[in-house]
Amino acid sequence: MSKLYIVPTPIGNLKDITLRAIEVLKESDLILAEDTRTSGKLLKHFEINTPSQSHHMHNEHKTVNAIVQKINSGMTIALISDAGTPAISDPGFLLTRACLENNIDVECLPGATAFVPALVNSGLPNDRFVFEGFLPVKKGRQTRLKLLAEETRTMIFYESPHKLLKTLGHFCDYFGEDRQVSVSRELTKLYEETIRGTAKEVLEYYTNKPPKGEIVIVVSGKK
Repeated sequence: MSKLYIVPTPIGNLKDITLRAIEVLKESDLILAEDTRTSGKLLKHFEINTPSQSHHMHNEHKTVNAIVQKINSGMTIALISDAGTPAISDPGFLLTRACLENNIDVECLPGATAFVPALVNSGLPNDRFVFEGFLPVKKGRQTRLKLLAEETRTMIFYESPHKLLKTLGHFCDYFGEDRQVSVSRELTKLYEETIRGTAKEVLEYYTNKPPKGEIVIVVSGKK
């Protein structure tokens, strides 16, 4: 039966892919990849020869209908992103919604997502949390931070290395310098590191040691 599979891929260490993910990718008729060059390395490593085509934030609005038609014609399609679970701060939501609106079966496999290990190893309360993804770059950023200053649950953010200092500075300004923060960098990769402390301490650390790689920030809620 034709369907859409949402398939998580490793966020760094290739060994983190599941046996089922490899099986689904091999048995699908087509793989939709955020960047076919990036995914090509993964597919080659696991000897997955399924054809792939690009499906990213810049073309997904235009290609969704064509993909729905392909699945309706009998194809089984697998969606992957460059790393982690599709639709979590990556393309995937629009296609999933379109498939469900057209009564197409959608199945999401469990697998790698960067914010889960970052949350668990932060040492901050993880019984209740809110995932914020990337903060607005300009418009709406101040409004969002003012709102989040009152959030009592643990908060999780994604950030790029060149914006980390700015964001940590904003956390000091809006949440207070003593708010507990944990920054996980390069999760599952060779230079994985987690730095924990107050917002001020973590800001000082990365001011003296400019960060590189993928970053997840975990922040304690308001007491």
